[in-house]
Amino acid sequence: QVHLEESGGGLAQAGGSLRLSCTASGSIFSINVMGWYRQTPGKQRELVALITNAGTKYADSVKGRFTISRDNAKNTVHLQMNSLKPEDTAVYSCNVDGFSDSDYNTFDSWGQGTQVTVSS
Repeated sequence: QVHLEESGGGLAQAGGSLRLSCTASGSIFSINVMGWYRQTPGKQRELVALITNAGTKYADSVKGRFTISRDNAKNTVHLQMNSLKPEDTAVYSCNVDGFSDSDYNTFDSWGQGTQVTVSS
């Protein structure tokens, strides 16, 4: 099993910054995709940003404001969130998928979620 530990959520003012981190641990052979999603009450979970060894992808709503990065040695993904807006308020969850062993058994794990609240 692969466990994800998230940190860095909290309260920020509009225009401020927060940095989220997510570290994967457990039966990990290799990691393919690391990403951040967010959800607000009554809405579907949406992709915020993801990163692979080939590159990154961002939701249009966060392009130019958020930056995703990963530390492969530490199995960690970060989400630097700048110029925050009240509409960024949501529960942010980390998602990581990859292979758990050399037989290429896969895993797809989610973090418990961390609240980000942006006040106007």
